[in-house]
Amino acid sequence: MKNREILFKMENVKAYYKLEEVTVKAVDDVSLEIFEDEVIGIVGESGSGKTTLSNVISMNIMKPLTLVEGKVFLKINGEFEEISSMSREEVKKKFWGKEITIVPQAAMNALMPTIKMSKYIEHLAQSHGIDKNELLSKAEKRFEEVGLDPLWLKRYPFELSGGMKQRAVIAIATILNPVLLIVDEPTSALDVVNQKIFLKVLMQMKKMGIVKSIVFITHDIATVRQIADRMVVMYAGKIAEISPIEEIVQKPLHPYTQGLLNSVLTPEPEIRKRGITTIPGAPPNLVNPPSGCRFHPRCSYAMDICKEKVPPLKEIEKNRKVACFLYMEERK
Repeated sequence: MKNREILFKMENVKAYYKLEEVTVKAVDDVSLEIFEDEVIGIVGESGSGKTTLSNVISMNIMKPLTLVEGKVFLKINGEFEEISSMSREEVKKKFWGKEITIVPQAAMNALMPTIKMSKYIEHLAQSHGIDKNELLSKAEKRFEEVGLDPLWLKRYPFELSGGMKQRAVIAIATILNPVLLIVDEPTSALDVVNQKIFLKVLMQMKKMGIVKSIVFITHDIATVRQIADRMVVMYAGKIAEISPIEEIVQKPLHPYTQGLLNSVLTPEPEIRKRGITTIPGAPPNLVNPPSGCRFHPRCSYAMDICKEKVPPLKEIEKNRKVACFLYMEERK
């Protein structure tokens, strides 16, 4: 992997949902770096903490979600700023849309059917103190760049198909050219044809410099394989493995990553020849997660140490990190 400048980093982040009687440890002691000019895919089963992680990256933290520990940094004009020390409102005002943009799950369904697309541009202009006509002109150009006729800005969301709405959402979300774009399950509601169109649009935006880096959150490993440089595998609120995409597909290190890759139908020959298997059991309850490695109750390689100690996320090959005692000297 090429040497790249770090654009974003988080250090030892714990982000929990604090409810009246219980605490859900959704993101638990996670450290992560995102480089300039990369697409990083974040994968894992439902409930693994992917969406919570996306909210931490953008500091979109609202009760009951609470940042318990850790720091989050974003590089602005060559210098890191600790955005975790700011309030959500301050981050929203200073950075959202301009530096960092998150497109949440089912964002296209969040568009009000009675509000014309152009109104969203006007609201954006107002919130950032930009001339609305100037921003509408940019929106027309951006619509063309994502393959939509600018005339759709004068129409209502319900008049657009699902694929068109998804592209419209991305066009609006990137209108101020954010350096970091986070998309959460953007293709899950689209058919195969529209998925391909959307991925092409996303990569074209990166190629044109509209966005610098993309965080692509999904459960679909085959989709990540098409566009990502690196893959982050999450399990039960923790990172199990981080690797360049080709290396992780060819040789997954963590037993959970192996199970994840072997449990999906994909056309990739290296995966097909391994055959289809399933991961036994179910993800743990994050109110009271297992001791030690959270995957140990489902892992066929589990040792005594796995039940007692939390494996650290360590680099065991160049650019490859894994949280598993199988690759560490400390096994007893």
